[in-house]
Amino acid sequence: MRLTDIILFPLYVYLLNLIFTARRNKIEDPVLKFYHKYAFWVKIISTLAITIFNVYISLGDSTTLYFTEGHGLFKLILDDVSKIQWLFVEGKDFSQDLISDSYNRGYFNSDANFFIIRLVTIFSFFTFGHYLLINLFFSMIAFTGIWKLFRFFYDIYPHLHKKIALAILFLPTVVFWSSGALKDPICMGMLGWMTYAIYHGFYKKTNTLTNGIISIIAIWVLSIVKPYILFSYLPFFILYMLLINIHLIKSSFIKAIMVIFISALAVGGFILMSDKLQEEMGSFALEKLTESIQNQQNNFINMADKAESSFSLGVEYDGSLSSLLKIAPAAINATLFRPYIWESKKISTLLSSLESLTLMLFTLFVLYKAGIRFFLVTLVKDPMVMFCFLFSILFALFIGATTLNFGTLVRYKIPCMPFFIMALILINEDRKIKKTASQKEAVV
Repeated sequence: MRLTDIILFPLYVYLLNLIFTARRNKIEDPVLKFYHKYAFWVKIISTLAITIFNVYISLGDSTTLYFTEGHGLFKLILDDVSKIQWLFVEGKDFSQDLISDSYNRGYFNSDANFFIIRLVTIFSFFTFGHYLLINLFFSMIAFTGIWKLFRFFYDIYPHLHKKIALAILFLPTVVFWSSGALKDPICMGMLGWMTYAIYHGFYKKTNTLTNGIISIIAIWVLSIVKPYILFSYLPFFILYMLLINIHLIKSSFIKAIMVIFISALAVGGFILMSDKLQEEMGSFALEKLTESIQNQQNNFINMADKAESSFSLGVEYDGSLSSLLKIAPAAINATLFRPYIWESKKISTLLSSLESLTLMLFTLFVLYKAGIRFFLVTLVKDPMVMFCFLFSILFALFIGATTLNFGTLVRYKIPCMPFFIMALILINEDRKIKKTASQKEAVV
């Protein structure tokens, strides 16, 4: 990080603040204005924090891969404008002779990696190639999407705004890891935009054309950067969209038939999507899932001696589906509740472990207060709870089973964290409503 980064950063923050303030002034709801303002400044602070972390504490893909190669391509284009053609090729077709660091040669074969490198190159033209400012651009993309995700839940549950804000806007892990030149900010941004656009465009019927275009762009970006988010998210979100319309039907029998039919469609869509994305996703295709998990686990085991943050699920995996089911509880637990305090060996994992501990205590609190039966009944009856819980659990299974390194896990898991917490919040709120109703009946 150069002195010019520090000098230019306040100027860029000032300009961005003018833009977002103008947008904020169009918001009539004072509650939304309040959260928009403070969420913006939290993202600004987190951008500084992750930049310091990546430059001075823990070098990673953000600095050694994405920025190094994106900035390198930026300088090549400045020297010879004809080289701008390389922005429009696939990663596998990029000339190996133009790579800045020979160590990164293999990474260009992935379109997911090359997509982020393209963005770094493009943003370099607007930031003079300054790393801190590029991080700021990535952070703002994430902020706009996370804000849309907050709006999605707030529009449905305005009375829960404080809890929704904590779950989405101010969740430490999400805020921090969606603030730098990485895939994660782009994914969080697109996930939020996709959710809001689909809901408002196809359920609320507002700005259908605009929201339809936004949905397509968000889906396209996710299909390139992290397609497994799509096939673990879309089926359950579509199921939610269909279920909320079932309430218009009074017949319980027809409702039951429709739920079964829609669930079958969701499962079929899950499988179909994985088949369609097989070429782009490689080892993430559904039929190769068990093989992928086994290979990933072996890689982490082989690196365990060198990686301080490597860990074990404590369950052997032999590549079979039955074995996958056996490791499921351990994998889900790893994603949602690990690293434990005693497993933290770095500042980044220590902060994550404190968040994980808090989430574990909240989960146990909700389970204890609601009871297993009420928990499951709410999960089945409430479409939003079903959607949030099923997506977060499936995603947690996949990430926990394939990522045996805490340093990587704390980044990869952020898409599912707000949804898991929202499911718990909604179950707890339903419990409170039922308790209040029971007390009123007792008084009467």
